[in-house]
Amino acid sequence: MPERLQTFVDAGRHGQMGWMAERMSWRGNPNALWPEAQSVIMLGESYTPEHDPLEILQHADRGAISVYAQNKDYHDLVKKRLKRLARWLIAESGGEVKVFVDTAPVPEKPLGAAAGLGWQGKHTNLVSRQMGNWFFLGSVFTTLELPVDEAEVDHCGSCTSCLDICPTAAFPAPYQLDARRCISYLTIEHKGPVDEELRALMGNRIYGCDDCLAICPWNKFAVEARELRYAARDELRAPRLAVFARLDDAEFRTMFSGSPIKRIGRDRFVRNVLYAIGNSSVAELRFVAQELVDDPDEAVADAARWASARLA
Repeated sequence: MPERLQTFVDAGRHGQMGWMAERMSWRGNPNALWPEAQSVIMLGESYTPEHDPLEILQHADRGAISVYAQNKDYHDLVKKRLKRLARWLIAESGGEVKVFVDTAPVPEKPLGAAAGLGWQGKHTNLVSRQMGNWFFLGSVFTTLELPVDEAEVDHCGSCTSCLDICPTAAFPAPYQLDARRCISYLTIEHKGPVDEELRALMGNRIYGCDDCLAICPWNKFAVEARELRYAARDELRAPRLAVFARLDDAEFRTMFSGSPIKRIGRDRFVRNVLYAIGNSSVAELRFVAQELVDDPDEAVADAARWASARLA
């Protein structure tokens, strides 16, 4: 795992995510994160959608938001569950614990595979025979010595569905990802204007991308999400691009209070919406884009000019 991560960073495939090149020893060795820990308990929680995430891609005037972000922020929900488990573990067996949900350089996917939760598929995400792709990961580090589980093996076989469906060809090879071409990275982590070549390939995806997850055949075994707060909010399942493009900062913060989308801020989000408008072929949306050609944020203004020109 450390070698794979080092190769990824050395090739610059992490893009603007400079933090991935930091504390590499921690990312490659969980023991370095907390030397006193003797065991790691890995858990997965399903967020399987009730609807087909690929269906929204057919509606040009609507925006596609990644399933995990269509309601409450999973970080908060999963961490509360992990803390309850940790308190129970201490009460039953003693020891000390630390819990993590994307909050530290924890190699969650390799640890999840080692714990038997699933395997890292050709799209580099964890795949489970019981949960498909649709599950969050969390970890409990403990000073207790616990029995070791059997690692899961790769069940991808000859399937390449996840690689073939990627709109931007973000997979240079099976089990390799170039984040610089990944729509999830471009809409969430990438700051400033996106290369025009890639904008045209982003379609109507305005926050994240689920294509490689949604197409995985193992999803036929996915268990239903039991947490109602993971179910899509009606206004985020198929949102109108025209409405989101006109959000000011206060409206954006209100709309996405308690949502992971709030983290990227109004400017980056509206930039994404404008790229979707430019890809829509809906002539009426040109007037919406033109309203933003002089936006104070240069990336938004640039996206508005690009969208206007595309729809002219």
